[in-house]
Amino acid sequence: MSPSSWLVPLTTPSYSAPIGAVSHATLDRTFFALSDSTRRSILTRLADGPATIGDLAGPFGLTLNGVKKHVMILEEVDLVVTTKVGRSRECRLGPAQLRDVTRWIGSYRRAWEHRLEQFGAYVESRTASDG
Repeated sequence: MSPSSWLVPLTTPSYSAPIGAVSHATLDRTFFALSDSTRRSILTRLADGPATIGDLAGPFGLTLNGVKKHVMILEEVDLVVTTKVGRSRECRLGPAQLRDVTRWIGSYRRAWEHRLEQFGAYVESRTASDG
């Protein structure tokens, strides 16, 4: 087995199949929302239960407007939902299921697993023929 035979380009049709009705724009917005450590920390905090914008601002040392901007980005992809409660806004985890992102990542995971299996077989065949 030659080295080129175990290389499978990521453009192989079996690994780049469409992932349903998910658009690249949806994935882009979701990955953008998750790309910031403050936004990920907000999601981690909200996993413990609802919090107001003010509650979220404290630990991060951000202004209320700074936190609102982060929360709005998370709201755009349904990772967070806010509701007005009295004079404040309460945030909680939204209904977004990360199935689309998980499916997209899974397709690449399967491609790399396949590549590694082929590489392992190549190494074993080389070891057997050398030994």
